[in-house]
Amino acid sequence: MNGETSLQSIPKAKNATLSRKNRKIILSYIVLSFLSLPVFFMYLWLFFSSVSTEMIGGIIPTSFTFENWRFLWENVEIGSRQLPSIWQATWNTFLLAGGLTIIEVVISVMAGYALSRMEFPGRTFLLRSVILLHAFPSVALLIAVFYVLDTLGLIDTLWGVMLVKAALQIPMSTYIIKGFFDDVAWDVEWSALIDGCNRIKAWYQVVIPLVKPGIAAISIFSFLAGWSEFLLLYTFIFDDQNITLATYLQKIIGDFQMVDYGLLTAAGLFYMLPVIFFFIFTQKSLMQMNMGGNKRV
Repeated sequence: MNGETSLQSIPKAKNATLSRKNRKIILSYIVLSFLSLPVFFMYLWLFFSSVSTEMIGGIIPTSFTFENWRFLWENVEIGSRQLPSIWQATWNTFLLAGGLTIIEVVISVMAGYALSRMEFPGRTFLLRSVILLHAFPSVALLIAVFYVLDTLGLIDTLWGVMLVKAALQIPMSTYIIKGFFDDVAWDVEWSALIDGCNRIKAWYQVVIPLVKPGIAAISIFSFLAGWSEFLLLYTFIFDDQNITLATYLQKIIGDFQMVDYGLLTAAGLFYMLPVIFFFIFTQKSLMQMNMGGNKRV
């Protein structure tokens, strides 16, 4: 009799445990949903504002129009100023973000491997100063960087901004990718060397495929950093042919007394769309990121 009672109590205990887990999950979803509401409403307001001529109380749209999106098919005029083509700005933004990603990933992967696997003079000091280099504010370097770019003939060029941004981003990317190399067992690399690979072939054909999530993560960060860059572009770019979407928005704002807020919200939404799609398709790689760069210092 006691045995039957104990057998009957097991499913009840399991159900009680599942019930507690479900309550915690539901509570977590409620809290996260509540905290996300302000962000969701901000995006919703941005969308309504971009496709309406007037909003009641600044919230409810009264009539819909695509006039605010006219920058897609014509060069917008604000006062006596004519803004450059949005498509030229979009191409320049892709060029900056893509070029920055290639430079940063190539250098960071090689530097991260060297810091993780090799012994050389100054390695420990270099590794410990990586975060300090990333934490150094770029605004403090603007004047010095201006003189350097001017001397090299790179002022008012996207290449100049790309190289400066890469120099500021590479330390952090190196720190991140080093953590992925640290997690690759030495036995794997030694096996490749025993099988006849030289060091470069073992690195390229055996180790690199194992750190693909890390490469994807620093690629995403690099692209987003290039896409959202504003300060360096605003300081070192003067020609409208080299304008990007970030500085295009600044030109829409221009004189604060003549701001077309409908146009501004539409252009802002256009600026965000590639980033949103980029995040949707790459979020799985971001979730696999490992920040163990301080391993084997």
